[in-house]
Amino acid sequence: MAKRKVDTENRGFHTRWESEYMFTEVAGKPVCLLCGESVAVMKEYNLRRHHETKHVDKDKNMDMKQRLQKVEELKQGLKSRQALFRKAKSQSEAAVKASFIVAEEIAKSARPFTEGDFIKNCMLKVCNAVCPDKRQLFLNVSLSRNTVSERVDQLSINLKEQLVKKGKDFITYSLAVDESTDTSDIAQLSIFIHGVDSSLSVTEEFLALHPMYGTTTGHDLYEEVSRCVNEKELPWEKLMGLTTDGAPAMCGHRSGLVERTREKMQVENVTGELTAYHCIIHQESLCAKALKMEHVMSTITHAVNFIRAKGLNHSQLKAFLSELETEHGDLPYHTEVRWLSQGKVLQRCFELREEICLFLESKGKDTTQLRDETFLCEMAFLCDITSHLNAMNQQLQRRGRVISDMYSTVKAFKTKLTLWEAQMRKENLSHFPSCQTMKAKLSTSVFPSAQFADKISVLAADFRCRFADFEAQKSRFELLSNPFAVDVESSPPNLQMELMELQCSDALKAKYAAVGAAEFARFLPDTMPKLRIQAAQTLSMFGSTYLCEQLFSLMKLNKTSHRSRLTAEHLHSILRISSAQSLTPNIDELVQKMRHHQVSASASASNM
Repeated sequence: MAKRKVDTENRGFHTRWESEYMFTEVAGKPVCLLCGESVAVMKEYNLRRHHETKHVDKDKNMDMKQRLQKVEELKQGLKSRQALFRKAKSQSEAAVKASFIVAEEIAKSARPFTEGDFIKNCMLKVCNAVCPDKRQLFLNVSLSRNTVSERVDQLSINLKEQLVKKGKDFITYSLAVDESTDTSDIAQLSIFIHGVDSSLSVTEEFLALHPMYGTTTGHDLYEEVSRCVNEKELPWEKLMGLTTDGAPAMCGHRSGLVERTREKMQVENVTGELTAYHCIIHQESLCAKALKMEHVMSTITHAVNFIRAKGLNHSQLKAFLSELETEHGDLPYHTEVRWLSQGKVLQRCFELREEICLFLESKGKDTTQLRDETFLCEMAFLCDITSHLNAMNQQLQRRGRVISDMYSTVKAFKTKLTLWEAQMRKENLSHFPSCQTMKAKLSTSVFPSAQFADKISVLAADFRCRFADFEAQKSRFELLSNPFAVDVESSPPNLQMELMELQCSDALKAKYAAVGAAEFARFLPDTMPKLRIQAAQTLSMFGSTYLCEQLFSLMKLNKTSHRSRLTAEHLHSILRISSAQSLTPNIDELVQKMRHHQVSASASASNM
């Protein structure tokens, strides 16, 4: 005979039980109005036994009218207690949520955990001035150093769990890896991921930051990257690309990170080829060195450092420029690691060249070279070409750039170089304003246009050489950026049939015209699976390690000389929160988890 199940008997609460046994129904359970205990099974026998065992003496002298009156009083008292409990519970959850919100803002603003106490004091003072009756609510918000650090860790874990969950849906992904040192001279390995799911939506997120306490060889880097991929449960067969800063430890042919990753994929029997790239922005910066005009920059840097290195010289120059009422009132520093600073220093020095010479002469410095016409022509050319390089650099630095768009930017610049070279040989300086200024002011010599045209030619040759690996992927990029203009015959055979169907579809052409190349890939129909996979692989690729460089800037904002003892775990949590783009912490979920944990802890304590 099958065992009876209580929940199948459809037992309901009877109104008469209120007056007879002093019980009422709360959330589907009978609850005693006299002691607050609940009975597990809604059965009259159980209610009667509870009443006769524990409360028979409390109402034996009451008549029915008194019983009904007593029941109403007890029910009103129960409702009041429930409302108070719900209010206290709501206020408690709100206080916890507020502490999470403040902790997230502290992490994003690179402030120390101790700022929580300062923020709370400010909140209380504002509360006293605006709504003093709400002071207790603000007092309930815990923002101590330990609480803030705990909240930051919980927010980081939540983001990591979301990323791991999203990673299970990736049909392909790529990694960007770079390495730098922090203020404690500890090497930090930064890893970012570009993941693409079946809907061709791109997730661009921080994957990990690993401190490297020992050596940073290719083997060490590979071990950290491999551990990270395995911890996040990312399948090796879906790894499409790996972009690095081009250092030997990253790209060494025998033992670099790239080569060891390829070996790992072979061990895992991955049939696809790993596409490795040297960061476009790094390569663009290296191309600039092909001009071999370091002597110009050295002379300018020497003059700027003489003025900026001493406080007196610097303040006197600013006063001097103020007296002359020049357009600019100061000189910026040039920092080698900040690539864009070179163009800014060159431009400012060229515009203030006469004033700088006068100031240096007043200090007894020789300015013969700074006044030399040949040097000034070289300075003007370097100023103009550097401004063009910086403009391209800034185009490449934006977040969320698709690699095909970055390649188009580089291709456009190479075309511009060809134009500038031809124009320079004809002494057409339309795109070189500083050179135009110098040519108009030359007194004795002729502007060396042919010499500068040769330098542009050398720069163009270096661009072609360094970006040869991107040129080899030209057909892949064109399939994403403009599939309707691709030559079908020269395309891979496995894509030709789907590509022909695509190019013959008027509806898809209209959609491409409406949404643009960047968004069009998501509208490729499911009947073109090979084109969708091809688009997903291209979308997943990193063109640069810009995200890693940006993370290192955040790292240096957080781990300063005043916070040099910040632990690796806390630094990791802070950077995950402050660099998050596609994901946001689910604070409501964290608050609910904490409430359930507290309830479980209370239940365990009561059973002890």
